[in-house]
This record gives sequence, C-alpha cells and structure tokens, in this order.
Amino acid sequence: MKNNYSRKSQNETPKGGKRIGKSLPPKTTGFTKGKSAPVLKSKPGDQKFVEAGKKRVYSKPKTTGLKNIPKKSNPTGEMRLNRFIANAGVCSRREADTYISAGMVSVNGVIVTELGVKVLPTDEVRFDGTRLNPEKKVYLLLNKPKDFVTTTDDPHADKIVMDLIKDACPERIYPVGRLDRNTTGLLLFTNDGDLSKRLTHPSHTMKKIYQVSLDKPVTMEHLQHIADGIDLEDGRIAADAISYISNEEKNEIGIEIHSGRNRIVRRIFEHFGYRVKKLDRVMYAGLTKKNLPRGKYRFLTEKEIQYLKMQ
Repeated sequence: MKNNYSRKSQNETPKGGKRIGKSLPPKTTGFTKGKSAPVLKSKPGDQKFVEAGKKRVYSKPKTTGLKNIPKKSNPTGEMRLNRFIANAGVCSRREADTYISAGMVSVNGVIVTELGVKVLPTDEVRFDGTRLNPEKKVYLLLNKPKDFVTTTDDPHADKIVMDLIKDACPERIYPVGRLDRNTTGLLLFTNDGDLSKRLTHPSHTMKKIYQVSLDKPVTMEHLQHIADGIDLEDGRIAADAISYISNEEKNEIGIEIHSGRNRIVRRIFEHFGYRVKKLDRVMYAGLTKKNLPRGKYRFLTEKEIQYLKMQ
C-alpha cells in the first residue's frame, strides 16, 4: 500500500508522452517559434521526437501496435478498494464508493474516505465494523446425478459432487446442505459462508420440493397423516404440502418440506411401509431444474442471488 492511501502527486508528468523543450523548428513541428510544444501522446502510427545524444532526431515508432505490448503483471493481487468490497459480496463498485466516502470502510484499522485507494488481499478491510473476505462470491447450481456423495473429500467414495464442478471456477466453493448418494436433483454450491449458514439453519423455512417414486401406490389416508404430522424417532415432522403428481400413477408423490434432518423424506414414507425407489429434488429455495440436464451445472443470475439473500 502506498503513502497512507494517498493518490499520486498531480505534479508528475502525465502518462502517455514526454514534454518537449522550447523553440522547436517551426518547419519540422508546425508549432510557433519561441513557444513550448504541448505534451505529445504516442499512438500507433504516430511520429514523435526522441533524444539522440544532444541532438533531437525525428523518428517513427515501431508498428507493433498496442495489442502486442504485454500487460503489466500484478503478482501481489493489489486491487482498488471498491472492487475488494464488491468481490466480498457487499454491494456494487459504485455503491462501494458511496460507502467509502461516508467513512464506513476501514483498512488495517484506518478509516478511508478517499476514492481510488488500492489494497492487498492480506489487508484487513472492514465494512461497518465487519471484516470482509476479498474472494469473489460464486453461486452455482448443480443437477446432481445418482451415486455421487455430497462431500468435499472422501477417500472411500468413488464419486463425489466436487468432481462434477472441479473446472467451474478458480474459487473454492462448497455444497450447501447435502443430498444422499442415491438422491438426485438440485444442489447449491457457494463460498458465501453467511448465506450458506442461513439457508441450512434449522429455523430457516426454505422451500424444498421432491418428487418421490415409491414401490406401491400411496393411500390418501397416509398422505393426510403426513400432512398433519407424524412422530419419528428424532421428533415430530409434517410436510408443508403433499399430493399425487398429475397424470402419474398413485406411487408418484410430490412433497414440499423445509426440514433438513437426515434422510427425512425417505424416513417419512418408510414409517408407513413404503420403499423409496427414486428421490429427486426438483426445487430448492425457489430455484428449479429448468434447462439444467442431469450432471450439469450453471451459475446463478444476479436476480436469483438477490432473491436468495432476501429469504
């Protein structure tokens, strides 16, 4: 970081060219004799003056063009403060500038109000007292196939969900909640820890809808019991909604439930002596499988991200 977050001095030579000396020959430059020439800016194909010993020499720049000029590397990861805040998922860059000017942002314990300040990933940046993570927030939705284990690492598992998204992004993202090995459907991944905790908290009434395929038709009486609530070994549970699926056999059931208890849907039907042949999560927190084939993933839209954060 530079000079306690100050900008470059405005007295430095402007970027883009050199200031030429006095009284350049009018036939050569086209400038009035006795006056200083303005700052010349180099562009592809432009002609310019360069120093050759004590003599000014008229020369033409190389015709490589700007495309061939290598970009400066940034091995330290230095970035503008407003970008740091935006990557942390707080707000947009423009909104970040407003918060900076209002004195709501500090860097390494010092409140910063000047725009254009640059920081490093190792700097402690706080917004309204809360420390920010500089990593860009990523939100990804996977349509999980069967036989994949929901874990980040399991030496005993042949297939884990991380294998399906390993090339999706450079950021390290994690599954929100879990799906059983034999359960298919929607699984959300993110590196937004706050959102993940909120979505998986027992008090969060997030809508999850499953399509259940059973080994035999389900009676209306049992559907009503599930809707009213039943007692399992780990407590009482009731479906938020349950019904037969239109134009399907009576062994195809749609159930909406917000509980995150382990194998809860399977255990509900096993309580009445049904065996679950297939279990597919078709909706998760308002997100659906539309245009998302099995085994594929997609990134959430800004609208979907804002919707999740509002829940």
